[in-house]
Amino acid sequence: MFRFIVRRLLLLLPAALGILAVTFLLVRLIPGDPCKAMLGERATEEKCQAFRVRFGLDEAIPIQFVRYLSNLLQGDLGNSIKNGRPVADVIAERLPMTMELTFFAMLFAVSFGIILGVISAAQHNTAIDVGAMVFANIGVSTPVFWLGLMLAYVFALALKDTPFQLPPSGRLTAGTDLQSLLKVWGLEDAQGLRRFVLLLLSNSVLLNSLIQGRFDIFLDALRHLVLPSVAVGTISLAVIARMTRGAMLDALTQDYIRVARAKGLIERAVLFKHALRNALVPVITIIGLQTGGLLSGAVLTETVFNLPGVGTQIVDAIIARDYPVVQAFTLLIAVIFVLVNLIVDISYAYLDPRIRMN
Repeated sequence: MFRFIVRRLLLLLPAALGILAVTFLLVRLIPGDPCKAMLGERATEEKCQAFRVRFGLDEAIPIQFVRYLSNLLQGDLGNSIKNGRPVADVIAERLPMTMELTFFAMLFAVSFGIILGVISAAQHNTAIDVGAMVFANIGVSTPVFWLGLMLAYVFALALKDTPFQLPPSGRLTAGTDLQSLLKVWGLEDAQGLRRFVLLLLSNSVLLNSLIQGRFDIFLDALRHLVLPSVAVGTISLAVIARMTRGAMLDALTQDYIRVARAKGLIERAVLFKHALRNALVPVITIIGLQTGGLLSGAVLTETVFNLPGVGTQIVDAIIARDYPVVQAFTLLIAVIFVLVNLIVDISYAYLDPRIRMN
């Protein structure tokens, strides 16, 4: 197992290098000039030339790439062209929002998706099975932006002044003193990796408020996450439900299920203890892919609910031709996907002892 993990982590290096090279080239082939995107009508040729020299954009692309790799090996992701801030700070501020959204969206999707799939398989070819799969098909085909708007309309307007009212957008209620949470981390004197970790923790509103005992902010942040989590998690829920149903139907035809029933085990034990565990291997694969996709940025959901996450930041950086930010987030997404897939592969051996990782 240890050799397998080390080998997979080593494979991350050439994969990350390839992704960086492709991204580095593609973002520079996008039509448009970052100088004109930044300066607009003030972008005279003299100013643009000074702009390119300042950010090293006047050199050949291979030279720019080598310099970027050199800085990256030293832990320097560069500064944003748009606002001059360190890219590491931008990541540390944006990533926590997307991580919180991903966690609750996948919690919603996995919990209800697996239960729905098991019930559907147990009630195969009944009205319950048909109804569950119709719901799953609707969930897969429903656009996220439309579902998000409908949820906001129902729970913020139609149910206004009721116990079921939920905030339609934003991370916290307007006027919430978020700065009081950030001040206690000593960010002013922090540098390098320590600053990155502290920024990451301080911008994780749920974790930060929980650590400091600010339960009012914690509950407020949770309420703001309900609608976007349901909106972005519905498609994942539908996919997981369909995959669970298919895997369960296959497992329920196996000989060990007949033996379990012949031994007199109750149906619930047969379904959850024997069938579901063996059916979870393909389901875990889908969960891993869905989690990696959400962590890479749910652009539409973050836009609809006005959430400052990874997705909206990437879109803004592409529009502004902010090369260092685009490259850093692309590398981050690649690393996340590889690590999530590694966790998924390791979980196979736990779920099915017949699978061995060498």
